[in-house]
Amino acid sequence: MSFKEKIDGDIKSAMLKRETLRLETLRMIKAKLLEKEVEKRVTPEGMTPEDEMQVLMSSAKMRKEAIEEFDKAGRKDLADKERSELEIIQEYLPKQMSREDVVKYVDELAVKMGVQGQKDFGKLMGAAMKELRGKADGKIVQEIVKAKLG
Repeated sequence: MSFKEKIDGDIKSAMLKRETLRLETLRMIKAKLLEKEVEKRVTPEGMTPEDEMQVLMSSAKMRKEAIEEFDKAGRKDLADKERSELEIIQEYLPKQMSREDVVKYVDELAVKMGVQGQKDFGKLMGAAMKELRGKADGKIVQEIVKAKLG
């Protein structure tokens, strides 16, 4: 079963169960997938798992940023809605690495690469994100790399 078929099945299930928030979120994911197909000019069968993962990660990142903004503005109701949507999106993402695992990975990578300080930030960050994309939040990786080199 392809990812798109899974989303379609979950949309039908949400409709039958009358889960409005879940239905809206899944429809948004489906729309983003269709946008990506048009952008890349591929057939639905031509979408790679990386493309699908990119769509989900982008949607999750948008929700996280919106939660921060709504919390700053004191809009708890909107922040809670975004949190609920984020939970639904995260069901389709792979399990995220813990902060400790990311620290361990970055430490090992820094030793292997022989980085010397802030001037090597881009090199270490690029190598870390290449491996950790989809497995860890980029913001957390950035904080850890900065702390390691700072």
